[in-house]
Amino acid sequence: MHDEIKDVEKLMFIEKELRNYEALLSKAADSILEENISKYPIIVAHKQKIALGVPLIDRLKSETNWSVNASTLEEFYSKKLIVESKIDEFRKTYKDPKTHLCLFVLSDIGAQFLFIPRKL
Repeated sequence: MHDEIKDVEKLMFIEKELRNYEALLSKAADSILEENISKYPIIVAHKQKIALGVPLIDRLKSETNWSVNASTLEEFYSKKLIVESKIDEFRKTYKDPKTHLCLFVLSDIGAQFLFIPRKL
């Protein structure tokens, strides 16, 4: 139970940190939607090098805590991060991208999807 509370606190801290990038993240998600690339934009926040999505922020170059990439459900499927049997479940869970940002966060507590309400 104690570890779960720590994990929730860490996720809340991560969400707070990522709020600093909300304008950029929203713009990236909107571009994915407007250019009909996908109906399911996913913003990937990470600290290690990964080959997923289009880089938006490099934490080393920008001296921030997070690197951020823009991706999609389709890319997650093509790279086998979401298996075909889970796609419908993911779509049901996915929140309206006009009102929420879908974040895939790779941190020391593992990998989680977070849906954060847009404030802008």
